[in-house]
Amino acid sequence: MKILPLLTLAASVSLLAGCIWAPGQHMSTGKLVRDGNADNSHVQLVQITPKLLAMDQASEQSAAVPPALLAYQPQPYRIGAGDTLYITVWDHPELTSPAGPQQQPLANGRLVRSDGTLFYPYVGQLKVEGMTIEQLRQAISNKLATYIEKPQVDVSVIGYGSQHVTLSGAFVKTDPQPITAVPLTLAQAIGVATINTQDANLSNLVLTRDGQTYHINLDKLDHGRDLARAIYLKPGDRLYLPYNDRQEAYVLGEVNHPMAIPFKTSDLTLTQALGRAGGLSQTTSKGKSVYVIRGAKNIENEPATVFELNAHSPAAFALADHFQVQPGDVVFVGAAGVTRWNRFLSQVIPLTSVLSTAASSSYYLNHSSN
Repeated sequence: MKILPLLTLAASVSLLAGCIWAPGQHMSTGKLVRDGNADNSHVQLVQITPKLLAMDQASEQSAAVPPALLAYQPQPYRIGAGDTLYITVWDHPELTSPAGPQQQPLANGRLVRSDGTLFYPYVGQLKVEGMTIEQLRQAISNKLATYIEKPQVDVSVIGYGSQHVTLSGAFVKTDPQPITAVPLTLAQAIGVATINTQDANLSNLVLTRDGQTYHINLDKLDHGRDLARAIYLKPGDRLYLPYNDRQEAYVLGEVNHPMAIPFKTSDLTLTQALGRAGGLSQTTSKGKSVYVIRGAKNIENEPATVFELNAHSPAAFALADHFQVQPGDVVFVGAAGVTRWNRFLSQVIPLTSVLSTAASSSYYLNHSSN
């Protein structure tokens, strides 16, 4: 099932590559103009400069964890249906261990029924759902005081079955994790679930809480701040870690190994992308410009942006080492002598749509076959 989309992608790239690498091309980096039937009004050309990189870094640093997640503080544990309680009445083993002291605590535990109630001798039926452990301890003490002088009561939860956090996606273990009397942090939940580092997209963990969706970049979450341990999870939270099979950037043109690069984290620089593609071709690139095409998938609604790195400059690859490539970007290395700007756009922009369509076809075919 995986062969068809790969053949489609290869054929599409091959057909378009014949036009893109045609001799006699030249790209003007000046003002965008209309030429014949070509319309450049949907494209913006931006030079990669130190000023642009400084603006991007400032924007990235200001993007923090959603304040609502950091503001949430765990509340005292409240008993719910499905919990198993162990109730101790000191000096009264007949109440504490009716199944016999030799039995395991679970055998003497008391399950909270689906209606939120439980039965206890001399107390009768109690509605315990929603109570804290201290509130239940006090309620049982008050009831037993009629029959026992100054009863000493202790309550503990030995089976947490009422409240959970659910996990799905690129985790090794996706079993629901219980919320207990000890608050559960995001770091603890992820540690237990274990991330599938080969297939996970660490830049977009999705936490759904009370109908609200929060996106968390795990790759940049801590960076020395230990924020994952400061985010407490709430009963009913859902964590989804997406796979990286639809997160790719494409490196084309005068490189040694044109390829699609999957994302595992958000930290992929232009230098790294070119390095994975084997670097620039020494015979055909001849120090020409490198272009990063972004936003071409939605070009009908908003302009695509083409970032240009002038490879003639000695500082070019110092800039490239700080320019972040994003999923869906097309990195194109121009050849010597190469076409006019309008022609380049009319050839490369449609290519991004072909790549996106092929990647989506592969995704759906692979998942439908499972």
